[in-house]
Amino acid sequence: MADTEDADCVIIGGGPAGIVAGLLLARGGVRVVVLEKHEDFFRDFRGDTIHPSTLRLLDELGLYHEFARIAHRRVEGVTLTGRSGDEVLLADFTRLNLPHPFMTIAPQWDFLNLLAQAGANEPNFDLRMGIEATSLIWDDGRVVGLRARTAPAAEATRHTDAAPGSAQAPTTATKTLEFRAPLVIAADGRWSKARAEAGLAVRELHSTIDVWWFRIDTEAALPDSVAPRGQDGKVFVVIPRRGHVQIARLIPKGADERLRAEGIEALRRAVAETYPQLSADVDALEFADVKLLDVRRNEARRWSAEGLLCIGDSAHAMSPLGGVGVNLAVQDGVAAARMLAPSLRSGHISAADLRRIRSRRLPTTRAVEFLQSMIHRMVEPAVHGRAPIRPPGPVEWLLTTVPALTRIPARILGVGITAEHAPDFARTGHSGLPQSSSTVSTTDRDATSA
Repeated sequence: MADTEDADCVIIGGGPAGIVAGLLLARGGVRVVVLEKHEDFFRDFRGDTIHPSTLRLLDELGLYHEFARIAHRRVEGVTLTGRSGDEVLLADFTRLNLPHPFMTIAPQWDFLNLLAQAGANEPNFDLRMGIEATSLIWDDGRVVGLRARTAPAAEATRHTDAAPGSAQAPTTATKTLEFRAPLVIAADGRWSKARAEAGLAVRELHSTIDVWWFRIDTEAALPDSVAPRGQDGKVFVVIPRRGHVQIARLIPKGADERLRAEGIEALRRAVAETYPQLSADVDALEFADVKLLDVRRNEARRWSAEGLLCIGDSAHAMSPLGGVGVNLAVQDGVAAARMLAPSLRSGHISAADLRRIRSRRLPTTRAVEFLQSMIHRMVEPAVHGRAPIRPPGPVEWLLTTVPALTRIPARILGVGITAEHAPDFARTGHSGLPQSSSTVSTTDRDATSA
């Protein structure tokens, strides 16, 4: 027999969308259980970009000073090499009228641990690590909870975001649990089981790339950038970290086996040619260290069913290009908590309540999808070896002639069309006093000195 527990809301997934929604709902007096199937937050594939609107959210939650102590790097804009060989600024975050007009690159597991620690201070927040949701519980066509199990050790220690079916077979006994709640929030990623079980179809968006993801230990200094570099089918994005760099190589979709057959020396040579600073360090790289990320871009046609809401990647999966997924997921979590907390406190959630979340978030989602499509059009010819990475001629001319226009893509990437703010109830700490927004006076130097 399964152990049964009751809550006001159960959230599947302890990523940015799930943790943010859970923390804010808990601060709003909603009893929340967040289920994360892994034992920790470390993954091979994690978006590490924290955008200006998320930094502002941390201010509103009284958590910015703590975040500033996490080792991170600051990025003020997105650039590509233009036709003249000079750098073209495509998005200038410094033009945004925000407390922190820049993007940071910080380990997502540190970011999630920060939010989880804040949640631990809330009596209504219950984060369960190593618990995997297995199926929804239905009653007369409505989701009324879910079944879960303690994650087998073979799965709980897998630190990947691979497709279902690629996990090892369970090797330890599991315990079955049931959670009953008026609302289940599916924040369980691009391969969402809850979305599939509810029959929420997705529309696929164009993408002809996959990603190799690996790290190289190095003390070399590389520029802070989220822009892809390279040509002739050798395109990389590098994320500098303390003592090593995380590297994404963009490859044609389905080319994993073919490129591995070329041998590890071909990959080492390509890295060294694109980033000469790493020439002395590439010999340690082996294919056993190279993980494949199957890139998917899609959007659920409906984000909800009776008693179920999808947010984050389960509602709209983005590719890694532009680092947009984390910011969208965080904003989804904020909007869901702000708009649903009153209904959840009353114990009744209507289908209309859930549809309003999609209506609120769809303009930003579609704008980011459009911008990411443009990025793909600039990058994919280089990945397939047909042309260098270049912004379209008219776009390059316009942005270099009228630099103020770089604020538009910065706004879409960094904030979105509809800005999401922490509701008043989430800005209240244990003292009962509002968390002051005075933390916005923290200097930019403070934000990057860690």
